[in-house]
Amino acid sequence: MPSLKSAAWTSVGKKVFTGITGILLSLFVLVHLLGNLAYFDSDPNAINRYAHFLHSLGALFYLTEIILLVAIVLHIILGIVIYLRRKKLRPVDYAVSATRGGESKKNFSSKTMIWTGIILGIFIIFHLQTFKWGPGVEEGYVATEAGEEIIVDGEPLKDVHQRITDVFKKEGYVIGYVFVMILLGFHLRHGVWSAFQSLGANNPRISPIIYTIGGIFAVLIAFGFLFLPIYIYFFV
Repeated sequence: MPSLKSAAWTSVGKKVFTGITGILLSLFVLVHLLGNLAYFDSDPNAINRYAHFLHSLGALFYLTEIILLVAIVLHIILGIVIYLRRKKLRPVDYAVSATRGGESKKNFSSKTMIWTGIILGIFIIFHLQTFKWGPGVEEGYVATEAGEEIIVDGEPLKDVHQRITDVFKKEGYVIGYVFVMILLGFHLRHGVWSAFQSLGANNPRISPIIYTIGGIFAVLIAFGFLFLPIYIYFFV
């Protein structure tokens, strides 16, 4: 029996693991987007309490972060390896339709997967630096209610709402964020369909449905993430 490592490094294995990690990360961005919607709650502290709740999960929260980190790193590495191998063998770009007689999904999204993926990987580091590892309670981001600091579990509640507002009032960050979210939309546009193709969902009847769903999903995710910074910059 081949080991998990050796199986993952076969041609089929790399595609399968790229598909699995891609679907996992797509689900994460959906959950992340839904969490961001708490910003629009009538209570500014709604998103602050939501962020605190996630951290209060303790070991489960950190385990989830580790799984996501491994998924991101593995997805990027396998994506680059697949790209370089196909570049060397001079075939078409990443994940062309495997459906016999089916239409090739070769388009801007498919041809730029490697580059949008790399840019998204770099963006994640800056995004974490800005929000997760950026200024917090020690720098004055303390949530208040009726003029009083909110204390939860003996600690001041971090004012995530104000931090998000301050960041997205900066023109440069908004422009950069919008640009990257558009790239995220392009990446998901082809990536969702390609992930399911890699996992064997290449039936001629199912494939077009997945392709359409992937496109809708990509638009909704990109628009959802775009709306927050644009709304804050112009209306808050």
